[in-house]
Amino acid sequence: MTTNSTPLAAPKDNLLGICNALGEDFGFNPLWLRLALGATFVIQPIGVIVTYLALGLVVLVSRIAFPSRRAAAVQRSTARLPMAGNEPEELVFAKAA
Repeated sequence: MTTNSTPLAAPKDNLLGICNALGEDFGFNPLWLRLALGATFVIQPIGVIVTYLALGLVVLVSRIAFPSRRAAAVQRSTARLPMAGNEPEELVFAKAA
């Protein structure tokens, strides 16, 4: 089993990654959008499919029109991730205590 360690790679279990992209752009958990679309799909499947594809078009246009905002968002999100093995000694000792 191989894993892709690039931060821009979409997970294999996403359908086009639209909910995840919208969650990244607007700062919310994409699970809520997935749940809303899934619940609405039971009632209005064609409308949800059209809405999902329209949202995909919005994401595509915004990523093409504003590539610098995407790079800044990725830098902000990766800056918050803990770096294994690169922690200052104060943090290592604080975790052990």
